Amino acid sequence: MHWAYIGGIARTHKMTALQIGGVDDHIHALMTAPAIIAPAQIAQYLKSDSSKWIHDQFRNLRGFSWQDGYGAFTVSKSNLPEVVRYIQNQREHHRKNTFQDEYLEFLRKHGIEYDERYLWG
Repeated sequence: MHWAYIGGIARTHKMTALQIGGVDDHIHALMTAPAIIAPAQIAQYLKSDSSKWIHDQFRNLRGFSWQDGYGAFTVSKSNLPEVVRYIQNQREHHRKNTFQDEYLEFLRKHGIEYDERYLWG
């Protein structure tokens, strides 16, 4: 994935990408957005605009699609440097801990209720 393109999508929709990165099965996008843009709308912008670009530019990836769901979390300004470092080091981090295990741990740690039947699509 060309992370700069995701940043361009953010700018087009009046958002700022602070850090974007990913691995084979997911991305993390640390963004600032106006309060009038709902998290669901942010996900829709990023996923639909990037899918269109991928399908247009990379003929061998015409079958590409994002998963149906997404996770969206707020981050305090004081934690931005830590989140940026995390995104920059995802590949190394996920060698030790799978995305699925880490996500479940995060949800439990923060007391977020979930039904695992709906997490992985």
